[in-house]
Amino acid sequence: MADMGEGERSAAHHIAGRLWGSRWLLAAGIVAIVVVYVFSGMSSYVLVAALVLILGAAMLPTGGLRQSAERRAAAIEGSGLQRLSGEYLAAAVADPLIIFDREATIVHANAAAFAAFGGIAPGLSLSLKFRAPEMQTLLDSILSGKVASDAVDYTEKLPVERAYRVSASSVGHGTDLYVLVFKDQSEARRIDRMRADFIANASHELRTPLASIAGFIETLRGPARNDPAAREQFLQIMQNQTGRMARLIDDLLSLSRLEMKPYLKPGTEVDLRQTIESVIDSLGPMARDNGVVIERAFAQGPFDVPGDRDELFQVFENLLENACKYGQSGGRVVVSMARGNDNPEPGIDVTIRDFGPGIPEEHIPRITERFYRVDVETSRAQKGTGLGLSIVKHILTRHNARLTIRSEVGKGAAFSVHLPAR
Repeated sequence: MADMGEGERSAAHHIAGRLWGSRWLLAAGIVAIVVVYVFSGMSSYVLVAALVLILGAAMLPTGGLRQSAERRAAAIEGSGLQRLSGEYLAAAVADPLIIFDREATIVHANAAAFAAFGGIAPGLSLSLKFRAPEMQTLLDSILSGKVASDAVDYTEKLPVERAYRVSASSVGHGTDLYVLVFKDQSEARRIDRMRADFIANASHELRTPLASIAGFIETLRGPARNDPAAREQFLQIMQNQTGRMARLIDDLLSLSRLEMKPYLKPGTEVDLRQTIESVIDSLGPMARDNGVVIERAFAQGPFDVPGDRDELFQVFENLLENACKYGQSGGRVVVSMARGNDNPEPGIDVTIRDFGPGIPEEHIPRITERFYRVDVETSRAQKGTGLGLSIVKHILTRHNARLTIRSEVGKGAAFSVHLPAR
């Protein structure tokens, strides 16, 4: 397109130059006719007629012709630059952008629009491409000359659901071109839904123990005022409930701190073998109370990874504690560590496997969501907050690591962490 504009511009300037130089050609023509008359003896009437024609042509406004040709050259150049500028500007916009005419026919679409909607090409009708009523209303409004007061919300269902805020406007005065801009709102809406769900779940988790404590206080001040056995029982339950709220608040604070710093700064080397040994030692008493034996299956060699030791300690503490609590019916938990040779990038694999009841397959994709529980009653009985695996996922994301969960009902579950090596 750029080459075509250059060719048209050169041709127009060439025409203007030729018209400007025509006065010299006319003068040369007069001299030539006079010479022919003198030497050939032609009739004086012929000479007069030729001179009248040549002088009339000489009196034509050659300057006006030159200006007209130059104006056409400028118009050609301006048209080409306008088209080029429009395409360059559209390509520079990160959001999907479509330029269309008064017939709602697509004139141009940028790369983001092709990627988002596919099947878009110049000449395609927007009314056929976007059949949603809100889009039809927006197009009718802008094409009828009305100024749309607000943008409209539009949702694409396939190949994945995406939500857009769509606005339309005219390119400018004196043109019949219009622009549609699609602002992707999908991520913002997902975060809003997640925040609303989080607040609702956190409120529910805190309300339950608070209601229990309030009820026990009322009972202690009333019917159980003079009953030492009942008072001791209720005070123990109240202590358990306050402990549950404290754990929930601690987990919420941990999750909040992780979300405030989603990227891990380059840190020191962490000796993974030593870290996991410390986790096993700290959870040894709890494992014995649950009747679980922790077995080690560590390969030889150093296991150093870049990261934050305290955060990695929290990851393996959560995973091992869950294995001892929910897999205690299996009687043992195996902690293995080896070089990850089956992965595309070098790293270290740590797997914590229990032999308990296992996790049904339909729960595995959601098990790292906040407050998601496979069995609510069992989780609360084990003093779980529903946030442990969510914290694990956030910490591993900060360490550029992955969590893989494999389970079969009746045969236990295996949680594998793949950490990249230095």
